[in-house]
Amino acid sequence: MTFAWDQSELNDEQSGAVRTENSVLLIACPGSGKTRTLTYKIAYELSRLQNKRQFIVALTYTHRAADEIHDRIEGLGVDTSQLWIGTIHSFCLEWILKPYGIYEPALAHGFRIIDSHEQEKILEELCRTQPGITYWDCEYYFTEQGYVLACRDQSKHRRLHAIFELYFRHLANNRQIDFELMLFYSSRLIQSQPQIARVLANIFPWILIDEYQDTRRIQYSIVAAIVRAGTERTKLFVVGDPNQAIFGSLGGFAMPVAELRQLCSVQLEERALSENYRSTDRLIRYFSNFTVHPTNIHGAASYRTFPSSITYNTNLDRDQLEAELVRLIRLSTDQGVPADQICVVAPWWILLAGVTRRLAGALPEYQFDGPGMVPFSRDQENFWYRLSRIALTEASPTLYVRRCRWATEVIRDLGNEGIDTRELSAARLLRESNSILLDQPDGLQYLREYFAMLMARLGIDWQSHAMLSGHHQAFFDSSAAKIERLRREGAPYIGGIDFFRKVFQHRSGITVNTIHGVKGAEFDVVIAFGLLQGMVPHFSEEAEVDGGSHSAKKLLYVVGSRARKHLYLISECQRMRGGGRGPYAATDVLAECIFDYDVV
Repeated sequence: MTFAWDQSELNDEQSGAVRTENSVLLIACPGSGKTRTLTYKIAYELSRLQNKRQFIVALTYTHRAADEIHDRIEGLGVDTSQLWIGTIHSFCLEWILKPYGIYEPALAHGFRIIDSHEQEKILEELCRTQPGITYWDCEYYFTEQGYVLACRDQSKHRRLHAIFELYFRHLANNRQIDFELMLFYSSRLIQSQPQIARVLANIFPWILIDEYQDTRRIQYSIVAAIVRAGTERTKLFVVGDPNQAIFGSLGGFAMPVAELRQLCSVQLEERALSENYRSTDRLIRYFSNFTVHPTNIHGAASYRTFPSSITYNTNLDRDQLEAELVRLIRLSTDQGVPADQICVVAPWWILLAGVTRRLAGALPEYQFDGPGMVPFSRDQENFWYRLSRIALTEASPTLYVRRCRWATEVIRDLGNEGIDTRELSAARLLRESNSILLDQPDGLQYLREYFAMLMARLGIDWQSHAMLSGHHQAFFDSSAAKIERLRREGAPYIGGIDFFRKVFQHRSGITVNTIHGVKGAEFDVVIAFGLLQGMVPHFSEEAEVDGGSHSAKKLLYVVGSRARKHLYLISECQRMRGGGRGPYAATDVLAECIFDYDVV
């Protein structure tokens, strides 16, 4: 039966995008129901599948987004057995590298994916061979032609290339690949072995891409090869907002529609979602000052006329910042705003780490949530990380469907390792997991004991399997290193099991995150600081033709469009630049914006 909905669920723009038979590029303004539209499109196309061997593929920027969309589709009552949803890296691993890696000489004798902790250790060691280079200079990404250094300091490039020559040699000698090489080898395979794209095109009638403005050229090329091979039988549904393309330093960009049409050899219909159901009219008017791509945005929230407070403080000294953040948080809670609807945001995590701990000390009645407070490795492709999701969540009805899906992924990983899983179902794995009762206050030790007990109950000798053993060591080594670092920085409680359990819980406290980290989220109140030239935009982008103006506008657009009701902006004084260059100034683009700010 074809999935259907009524007028109360989707507006006309959303319904039109879902029902179209054509490939679509959908430009979605903030708060326009992008995720809902994408969810309904997936559900609609799943319900219309005629072939049991076909899959609808949806590529998301994060695993969290994939889980959210998957849950929503199942909540609509649509069978998801023919849905594949995840990140482009997971897609490449599952559909290209594992089945076809034998055709790539570098992968033909097997390979292991290293996690971010292993990569950091290798690069830190290699950085010692080149004076003046640190691990933080070593960000890079791949194009089809080869790797590109993200470091904007050209004077470091010769030394960085020397490091990467050693790095890639080390990986090759050990049959290892990192996340960037996953994309590179997938691209090479799909170009050198045309049958791969033809096979996948027969399996995928629709490929959907979320947050397309963060997609890299090599990722576009991989998807385009499949779509081209489908010769209009494989359709494309691409969703995003060019005004939020803030991952340019890592190669992400919003490909123009004409270029995307040509690359994919497909008729691509342009559509838009223009109704904002999130923010008040006053907030929309404000963040529209920072658009770089022409966009029509119409307020559609039930509270659109709410009198939003929008402030901009340029007179606050650095040493007064924490006190001001505490004041704004208390002001918000006194106005009835729940703690989980407050977000404190800054351009760099290094600005937030110490502030978060001091806020937690000043506001002990509130919990603080943020990626820098996660106490263990979050490498999504690590087997034990996948299993930790089950270990650290409750056996509750609200989480049952998601935990079943996680259990299915774990069983699939075991099967891929050559373990006989014919007698192992998701229900049994969860039943065995739920029966494990441990009185262990230390988070890492809890997971060690849990993993050992569960594997014993399932009759799996995991230590005799190279992938499981390698992932186990990587998970615990990287987690121990992270906990030690957080403890040194003043978070002694970080290793407790209670803190571990919070990682997979729904957001319950005040969110603390970077601008990049909050993209896609929304809050009643957003408080942003560190809005300084050299941070917004990043100092490396100030050398661009426009002085980094476009980059700064996109970051400010993201900040402003996260807020439903109130927005508090701070460009603090006396935050000092390195090298004795004096204090940072306020972000130029923000300082030049004329607006009737409030005083609170």
